Amino acid sequence: MAAARTADRGLTTDELQSIRDTLASGRKPKVMFTESAGQIAGQIGQVVGLTDPAVSDEWVVVRFGRDELPFSPADLTVPPRGAARRPAEPKVEAPAPPEPEFKITRSPVPAPREETTVTSVDPAPAAEAPAKSGRRPAKAARPKGPAGLTVTLAYADGEWTVAANQGSKALAKPYVIKPVEALKMVGLIDVPGVREAVEQIMAAERSEAEQQAEKLRAELAEIEARLAELRDAG
Repeated sequence: MAAARTADRGLTTDELQSIRDTLASGRKPKVMFTESAGQIAGQIGQVVGLTDPAVSDEWVVVRFGRDELPFSPADLTVPPRGAARRPAEPKVEAPAPPEPEFKITRSPVPAPREETTVTSVDPAPAAEAPAKSGRRPAKAARPKGPAGLTVTLAYADGEWTVAANQGSKALAKPYVIKPVEALKMVGLIDVPGVREAVEQIMAAERSEAEQQAEKLRAELAEIEARLAELRDAG
């Protein structure tokens, strides 16, 4: 049997275990907000998930209206059978006002460790509800780190180029570097096969350059011989 409690003492350990079992079966149990929940006390919500109590005191995620917000077990209790949202009290000689719909903006729910998935809060703008007395401020989200940096060394059409991007921003457009500089950059990283591939490319370029040089020497020798003949004839 569940431990004895009053309406303001919140959920007991046995009741929390019962809620966890109900969520595991695919159902969403109802809970009632206690006085410590502020102006929404007496209203009914549905538990949609349980997060890690070690991360925050508010680890019971409750759907109220179109919002899904975290509460502490002290803010909630098991509603009596047949309980529904508490209607506003009618005024004398005047029609009862419509029941107000509370919309509360709270900090994002920490990611749960259990298999239960907590859906995101409806993106429609919500009005700020009065702050609850004694509630701890929500922890600030961690700032995003800098965008990733990518440096690209490339070889195409006989030229080596280097480019750099941070996220979608181009820090340095591809610019030409000398083959020896490319070999030094590759030498800084120890990736099997990369240095060998660069050396093969450079060997092929060296062989082609030597062939061109030999061809130019032969042409130059032929031109010099022709020049010498012309001088002798003169």
